[in-house]
Amino acid sequence: MEHEDMSYLKRYVQNHPDNQMAWYLLGKQYMLEDKEAKANYCFLQAGSIYEAYERKRHPLAKEPKQLIAEWNRKRQMKRLFGRAALIALLVLGIMTLNPFSGDNVEQADLLPMAASESSDNRMEVVFVKPTTDLALGRALGAIIEQGAKPPAYGLAVMLEQQGNWRKWTGATRVLFSANRQGSGEAFDVGLHDALTCDCQPADATEAYQKFNQWSEAQEQRWTLRSGIMQYHEMFKRWPAKLEDMVRPYPNNVLAGETSYMRTIFGGLLKEVKAAAQAEGSTGGGKAGSKSGKAGTGADALPEHPLSILVDTANYRLAVVSGDVIVRSYPVGLGGEKTPDGSFYISEKVKNPNGRDDGEFGSRGMTLSGTRYAIHGTNEPDSIGKDESLGCVRMLQEDVEELYDLVPLGTKVTIKNGALPESGSPAAKRFQLQPMQDETNPAVIYRWL
Repeated sequence: MEHEDMSYLKRYVQNHPDNQMAWYLLGKQYMLEDKEAKANYCFLQAGSIYEAYERKRHPLAKEPKQLIAEWNRKRQMKRLFGRAALIALLVLGIMTLNPFSGDNVEQADLLPMAASESSDNRMEVVFVKPTTDLALGRALGAIIEQGAKPPAYGLAVMLEQQGNWRKWTGATRVLFSANRQGSGEAFDVGLHDALTCDCQPADATEAYQKFNQWSEAQEQRWTLRSGIMQYHEMFKRWPAKLEDMVRPYPNNVLAGETSYMRTIFGGLLKEVKAAAQAEGSTGGGKAGSKSGKAGTGADALPEHPLSILVDTANYRLAVVSGDVIVRSYPVGLGGEKTPDGSFYISEKVKNPNGRDDGEFGSRGMTLSGTRYAIHGTNEPDSIGKDESLGCVRMLQEDVEELYDLVPLGTKVTIKNGALPESGSPAAKRFQLQPMQDETNPAVIYRWL
């Protein structure tokens, strides 16, 4: 009966996070199970209810920012992040752990920094939105509470938020890094964001370098995952190997490959299959489309397949996954001639005019059931204007990156007013190694 009570209370506080009495009762249940850290978390959420029933204030009731500030003042004349700091943050992380299962504090998938790295040397990135007083502790807990073998290196990161969107190439903030010491489970923790920690931040050079390397791998993972899902959608079977998707025109699901994509293909295929099976049994949506759960303080990157959103009001085209804008480009349109609605990329072709400097540039992607396309242009001054006959025009470097980033079958939505007015360029262009002939010399393209 106690187990049923526990399950009920967990579900209840998830759906009613402001109910302090429910938090208090859940904390009492955890105390019966000798799970003091989780009980403390619940008692802190219970606030005045805990004080009323226990006739005292909880001993850990200080705000996390205060704890960090006190710790920082003690260490400012010595090395900023010594053992005392580590202990303080570990206590804070344990204190603020979400009391439910690990699925409720979600992290980004574990991506190796290099193909040769073992699981013992992996890095984990936790995405936090927005920052709160409990965010640092929850994020640290999500990294260090990894069962028998925590990661070798962890980062807590916050992407730039604009409205409902998170910007992948925006002003990203690395909040802290956690570096596992030796073969044990002790971590050297460094706070890197002054706005979050209210402290003198530690040097973040290494942390940003590691995140930039990790983010390059994540982009390849997004593209490969999307390619696997689009291949299954088109051919009603799963690809047996990467080469099944990297084929000549017209079956060029992916425009090429990388050594990292080749390394992770097998594991990612199993992951997507498992997600499809699980969601199929529950009547869920697209395979593998998930994201972090709100309210936990840590949010995983969404794993929706990449899609394209064209905003006719702002003359912008964005590649998105869930609420994350992966890339954003300026485009030229055709005013009322550019159709609103939902389409998919039914054809991808290189040098549609037989050369890379023709009317349609070096790349073209046909919109399903239409004579419209997303393509390059030999009139770069038309970008940001309504000078096409309805097609979406892009600058050459932009359309070549888009061509590599999104697979055949990618969903395209054209609508008025959906994206921020401006985008932040990526520090490095996404590029695949071409492995096949993607030209179609048999056709003279006459897109509008």
